[in-house]
Amino acid sequence: MAEASAAVMLDERHFAVAEDECNTLLVYARGQSQPIGSGLDLAEFLKTGDKASDIEGGAIIGDIVYWISSHSLPKSGKPRDWRKQFFATRVAKVDGTPSLVAHLHPYTGLLDAMIRSPELSELQLAAAAKELPEQPGGLNIEGLATWKGDGLLIGFRNPLVKGKAPLVPLRNPAELIKGEGIPAKFERPILVDLGGRGIRSIDKVGNTYLIVGGPVADTGSFALFRWSGDPGKRPERVLKLPAGYFPEALLPVPGSKQVDLLSDDGSKQPEATCGSTDKAKQQFRTLRVAVP
Repeated sequence: MAEASAAVMLDERHFAVAEDECNTLLVYARGQSQPIGSGLDLAEFLKTGDKASDIEGGAIIGDIVYWISSHSLPKSGKPRDWRKQFFATRVAKVDGTPSLVAHLHPYTGLLDAMIRSPELSELQLAAAAKELPEQPGGLNIEGLATWKGDGLLIGFRNPLVKGKAPLVPLRNPAELIKGEGIPAKFERPILVDLGGRGIRSIDKVGNTYLIVGGPVADTGSFALFRWSGDPGKRPERVLKLPAGYFPEALLPVPGSKQVDLLSDDGSKQPEATCGSTDKAKQQFRTLRVAVP
């Protein structure tokens, strides 16, 4: 794959990666450039056929990995249900090597629930959902992280609210994927100041959060921020990231103060059909950085 758009550590060595152009999750081992096995094809589970769900964020709680798509409009500007995915996979180990299996049921009502939620009214998501994702005020979800034990934080690349990026606390992710029609429950959004950037990735590392901030559109700078998790505290910028690198996923390096940043390199490589020989030749880059 080339469009590494979300990643989650499965153990100290192995990690799963999603991309925004194919409905496949691949498992890699650190230090090896090729994935382990053929990965998990999600097309049947998500009922998307050959349409890409635009998976953009992932977070693990216990042995359950939650994934979220962008919920954004495609280039055509026409709403597509297959881009409104919230779902889970379960970690299964064979001879000590982790893999992923589909878990319970996809939930496709998240955007509607957020639009209806009185707690989230200030985000004006109904209006944002009608705009292209990289336009000012458009809607684009790109981050997912654990929150208060069994909850999740949903990170928005767009829209910004007074120049700040929204984080939406989701209180009951485990209930949503049971397929029993239980409504999504939210807390008031947390607005984080990333210097006019949106959230490209957010992960809890130790007792704090690391946030990759990047431009709402295609041009602008990326930076790495540390945030305490306190809604009243402003994130601290700890690193400016190099130009020409497009980080959309973050993986902590166990036992160190380093992290690996995965770059979405789709714009740098020729397009290839999912599952094709040309697709198998694609690559993404990782950059290891020390966090001060």
